[in-house]
Amino acid sequence: MTHIRIATRRSPLALWQAEYISAELKRLDPTVTTELVKIITKGDKILDVPLAQVGGKGLFTKEIDEALLDGRADIAVHSMKDVPTVLPEGTSIRAHPKREDPRDAIATITGGGLDSLPEGATIGTSSLRRIAQIQARFPHFKFVSIRGNIQTRLSKLGVEVDAVILAAAGVLRMGMADQMHDFIDTDVLLPAVAQGTLGVQTRDADDAINALVDQLNDVDTVDRTRAERAFLARLEGGCQVPIAAFAVLDGDSLHLKGLVGAVDGSVLIVRESTGNRADAEAMGVALADEVLDAGGRPILEALYAAET
Repeated sequence: MTHIRIATRRSPLALWQAEYISAELKRLDPTVTTELVKIITKGDKILDVPLAQVGGKGLFTKEIDEALLDGRADIAVHSMKDVPTVLPEGTSIRAHPKREDPRDAIATITGGGLDSLPEGATIGTSSLRRIAQIQARFPHFKFVSIRGNIQTRLSKLGVEVDAVILAAAGVLRMGMADQMHDFIDTDVLLPAVAQGTLGVQTRDADDAINALVDQLNDVDTVDRTRAERAFLARLEGGCQVPIAAFAVLDGDSLHLKGLVGAVDGSVLIVRESTGNRADAEAMGVALADEVLDAGGRPILEALYAAET
């Protein structure tokens, strides 16, 4: 019998994700038992300041990494859009189960999508990626930073804001899709890197656990995530920067679209490429270089300078 301690954040969505991985592990090996190690991260503690102003990477993962490294937990479950591209030595993201809907979803006072909102409407989001892209299309919208779990953010609708934007994956996992009014096409709002993808992190030396966790992998999700995260890594970005990337597969053909934007929406650098899925990481790096050379470099340099 194997007992696996699963490190997770304490939010309802994070707990759902950890329980999902727990159930999958038990499905693969009925002798497995699990327990959740619930951890509060720095990002969970700071709710009154936009994450971009907090700065730094690993706001939702550092304390979980520490639990894995010091032996309090055996594996960790993450939303991959929150995971830095560089992990602590001796650990790896070992598995990506099948990706959930990668799009963004919106709830509005009008009951429609972005197009239904009146001029000057206030949008609740703390994501610079969303703000940059929406500002480019709807320069008259205003933005209010809201943080917290899905329920907390939706409670602001009609009170503090005219619309709330959330990751569709979280809404679907929590069974709250009926509270959303539109799922925004990726051509309108390119998703965060690996949005909708879970990652299971393990210690490299734990051979028995790794052999079990490896079976959770969905090959298509793995290759799409490799491309998107290579793009992010080349840009040295985190989840608090206006960077977006989205990969889709058609057989062995992988199409990758990447974006860097000015926060005010005045500039959006968008590039796309198509290649073989075997070259996913190389494609991500090459596309990032294209974006940097096309004007992304000064945008990111200014943002990173503001963080320090």
